Amino acid sequence: MIVAVALFELHIEYAQSLKDKRMVVRSLRDKLRRRFNVSANEVAFHDLHQRARLAISFVADRKDSADSLLDRMQTFVEANANAVLSGWTSEKLEFDEEATL
Repeated sequence: MIVAVALFELHIEYAQSLKDKRMVVRSLRDKLRRRFNVSANEVAFHDLHQRARLAISFVADRKDSADSLLDRMQTFVEANANAVLSGWTSEKLEFDEEATL
């Protein structure tokens, strides 16, 4: 079992207020949740108008399926955000699902 976490950093050039920023972040967050069935939330830069960082997490059965989903999400964010993807990173944690508890 793989637990994957990704951070997407966005630059929202036209945002003149936190309200403008929230509209972009909320829209992208909801699209990611619906399309990929992942957990997503804004995790940093709450006080800045033009920067946002979204964290996304999910569980996958195999490493290659987690990598594939991460790549698809990166492409989706680049194509569907009203913002510029200025960077992203991800980590995957592997758990042995047959371990005794």
